[in-house]
Amino acid sequence: MQVFNIPTGAIGTNTYLVYDNDESRTGFLVDPGAYSSGVSEKIREFGIDIKYIMLTHGHADHIMGVEGFKADFPEAELVANVNEREMLADKEFNMSASFGHPTELEADIYVADGDELKVGDLNVKFLSTPGHSPGGMCIYIPEEKTLFSGDTLFQSSIGRTDFPGCSFEALKKAIHEKLWSLPDDTHVFPGHMGSTSIGFEKENNPFV
Repeated sequence: MQVFNIPTGAIGTNTYLVYDNDESRTGFLVDPGAYSSGVSEKIREFGIDIKYIMLTHGHADHIMGVEGFKADFPEAELVANVNEREMLADKEFNMSASFGHPTELEADIYVADGDELKVGDLNVKFLSTPGHSPGGMCIYIPEEKTLFSGDTLFQSSIGRTDFPGCSFEALKKAIHEKLWSLPDDTHVFPGHMGSTSIGFEKENNPFV
């Protein structure tokens, strides 16, 4: 599996380009915070077949590139948690209006906790982790021990819980029940800042 981190948007959201292997080159995008024609050009240059655009949650800085990439890759299906439907559809709720790029989306596929998708050779599992948003989720690839945590879990930090629809208690509960049960050597790719591991965060994260 190959993972590329591409910071996008005004506040440097970690957008990830992921594909299975150099033979199949079947992949997906995670959290396109802003559109970049250069990213699309690289995807085409590398011959990657983008099957999905996956959202860990619906806040503006994670979704404002969706429409651009969907235009470039019209066969790619948008994936989000079922409990994020309301936020995605409302430019005020998802705060994209205040960023000057009003975005309202309807996902092609809504998933719930424990649902899975096959992407080439990758088995992708979705873990519901509400708290930073009502339908926040993490994207987990068990065989690769890899987690895309969005704004649920950061390196030595967690996502904000002072936005509408947030809950610190829900976020803490989700982290303890869903993430701390993963192998300690699970590699965590968060929505902002640098990567980390489940083991490190269990021992060192001061917020949970």
